[in-house]
Amino acid sequence: QVQLVESGGGSVQSGGSLRLSCEASAFTYTWYSMAWFRHAPGQEREGVSAINSDDNTNYADSVQGRFTISQDNAKNTVYLQMNSLKPEDTAMYYCAAVAPRYFMAVRRTPSLSEDVYAYWGQGTQVTVSS
Repeated sequence: QVQLVESGGGSVQSGGSLRLSCEASAFTYTWYSMAWFRHAPGQEREGVSAINSDDNTNYADSVQGRFTISQDNAKNTVYLQMNSLKPEDTAMYYCAAVAPRYFMAVRRTPSLSEDVYAYWGQGTQVTVSS
């Protein structure tokens, strides 16, 4: 059973930075696609950024130019570097991994739709104060 564990959340002031980490265990696939989602109170869960084994990436318009997704295959870890944080970035951030049956669909462009993600972490809270 794939397990995803997020870390790195916290509280920062507007304009600050944080780096989130997502470590995957029991992940036996040689190819994968993973993403970061966020969920703020009263709002729908939003896809933030995604990456796949081919190093293709995708970003939501709201974070383009401020957030960077990366990965360390040796550590089975995906990172989200968040710079120039804004109060509207405040949310619970979740790591997710694509279900194998969708691998071909997300090969060129990693998806920001939660519909293709089968594995989810418990989340890490990010709070940005003004």
